[in-house]
Amino acid sequence: MAEMKRTRISEHKIAKAIRNKSGILIGLLILGTFFAIKAPNFLSQKNLLNVLLQSSISAIVALGMTVVITGGGIDLSVGSVMAISSIVASRLMAGGMYMAPAIAIGILIGGCFGVLNGFIISRTTIAPFIVTLGMQSIARGIVYILCDGVPITKLPTKFNFFGGGRIAGVVPVPVIFMLIFVIIAFNILHRSRFGRHVFAVGSNENTAYLSGVDVTRIKQTMYILCSIFAAIAGIIYASRVISGQPNAGEGYETDAIAATVIGGTSMAGGQGSIIGTVLGALIMGILSNGLNMLSINYYYQKVTIGIVIIGAVYLDSIRNKKN
Repeated sequence: MAEMKRTRISEHKIAKAIRNKSGILIGLLILGTFFAIKAPNFLSQKNLLNVLLQSSISAIVALGMTVVITGGGIDLSVGSVMAISSIVASRLMAGGMYMAPAIAIGILIGGCFGVLNGFIISRTTIAPFIVTLGMQSIARGIVYILCDGVPITKLPTKFNFFGGGRIAGVVPVPVIFMLIFVIIAFNILHRSRFGRHVFAVGSNENTAYLSGVDVTRIKQTMYILCSIFAAIAGIIYASRVISGQPNAGEGYETDAIAATVIGGTSMAGGQGSIIGTVLGALIMGILSNGLNMLSINYYYQKVTIGIVIIGAVYLDSIRNKKN
């Protein structure tokens, strides 16, 4: 009987996951069809690759955000972590350091902010929203101190490969990076013991603790992973623009949260999907690209994206009530 019950529960979860993804896919198709009708060049190979390129960096940031939100937290510092990682790496390369160690140090510095976030959140009663909001300001301030508010240029030409290169002259390198990190994040969240513990902590932290889950370690690791993904995205961003920009990553925390929630991850925690997040990032990318092709004013675009975010959170709240 117990085995049959577990089987029925598993089948219910699978069916529920399929329904959630089908809804996102239908939304993606409707959005794509609308822009294909309104903008004849929307379905061209060049534009579709451009959509993937635009979505790739946001998607990488959103992968880390998915892990954190699934675990019942949130990280508002990812945009600033992107900036500090890119500025540190750019400054080191501009100063003559070899590219590989400069990139490694940039990612390491970005990861340190995840260590700080995880340490404070897991060992105090301060809300993740407040901790990461404060860390966002701290990291951004350090960025402006390091570069004095001026972009860092004169980077090695070969550095552009990570953000501006193309495989076989067609597929953008950032898209390849996105696919690689999607596979890594999927295995971390959905196919590992750590991932199961993240779901458990997000569902009910006290129950997870009583079940033997090391909640402190899980929270720390969640935020470290999130910052590392953001730091990598920052390096790719710097490579794409061939410079370290002090305003790099601004607004990316919003895009990451939007992609995550649109993809079916619950803001209440305990429910998340890496594949859903990728689809959510594509929806955001298609929306932005399509509005640009229709020559919609940038300010109206921000209004539209804000409405989409509020709508996604509202649908998430409805899903939670039904559950």
